[in-house]
Amino acid sequence: METEPITLSTPRPVRRPTLVQGWHELTFLHWPVDPDRVAGLLPPGTRPDTLDGVTYVGLVPFLMRDVGLGPGPGLPYLGTFCETNVRLYSVDDHGRRGVVFRSLDAARLIPALVGRLGVRLPYTWSRMRLRREHDVLTYTSRRRRTTGRRPGPTSRTVVRTGGPIARPTALERFLTARWGLHVPWHGHTVHLPNEHEPWPLHRAELLDLDGDLLTAAGLPPMTEPPVSVLYSPGVTVRFGTPSAVATHR
Repeated sequence: METEPITLSTPRPVRRPTLVQGWHELTFLHWPVDPDRVAGLLPPGTRPDTLDGVTYVGLVPFLMRDVGLGPGPGLPYLGTFCETNVRLYSVDDHGRRGVVFRSLDAARLIPALVGRLGVRLPYTWSRMRLRREHDVLTYTSRRRRTTGRRPGPTSRTVVRTGGPIARPTALERFLTARWGLHVPWHGHTVHLPNEHEPWPLHRAELLDLDGDLLTAAGLPPMTEPPVSVLYSPGVTVRFGTPSAVATHR
């Protein structure tokens, strides 16, 4: 099923923010995948969101800054850390497009615990680093080992940032203009809306990619290079109040 083109402005402004975050120095890596291969990984009441019959798997490393409750201000130390998420794209029966996180690795323990216990997101505490040398960004991550287990999954992504994108393609809009999350919540599914300015997107070149975060998140191996590599200096994000999703399975 083909989706309608997505605009880069949010259709649902958040009037009473419950959470504020800054997402900075992001790299978006995306691979196409058949919707049937990932449909079972989405929460009840949602289905894979598609463009021209295809959905996508995303790997997104970035720097989180100034996380805070309500309208802010955020916390400059505890609220600033590296993060990498593995994600899928969803839509519910109300037409609300969203992101479904399969995993979120974070370099701060307290935000990881709050995200896992408070918002029911699959956060994991990891050793992470972001290094910039001129126009080259290197993101590294190693999940901290739990007692009695093997070392956790790793990730290393190296990209060279390029020029700004004046007119994003339909695919680039589809992959980045997502105005909410679909989250399992105590046996139900909720939609958590967010808003931010249009993404300032840039071209990017993937120089190196290694690691096993995708397969560790239950996704099929991606044997080909990503079809989309984008960079953004970032945006400030406000989250609203979650609402229930009707479930039929």
